Amino acid sequence: MFKITINDQGVVELEGRLDASQTDEATMVLDKITTSVTVDFKRLEYIASAGLGVLFAAQKRLKGTGQGLRLVNLNASIRDIFRYARFDMVFQIE
Repeated sequence: MFKITINDQGVVELEGRLDASQTDEATMVLDKITTSVTVDFKRLEYIASAGLGVLFAAQKRLKGTGQGLRLVNLNASIRDIFRYARFDMVFQIE
């Protein structure tokens, strides 16, 4: 199961497992974002390379306009995935 929502404060919230079967849903929401935004990983259990690709595409598009994604509340294993992929150099992670 995967769920992506934008809360009342404009924070993108991820929940469940972001893998190849969920990329269309994630892309649909992320493509609507035009300004810098926080992405909350608090309820995300797992991210696959396909999920990383969706986030990277959104980051690349936003960076082209001087905006970007700020990632918060990554659990240890997801933080390791970002570090191994060297995405910690691409995203602002807190």
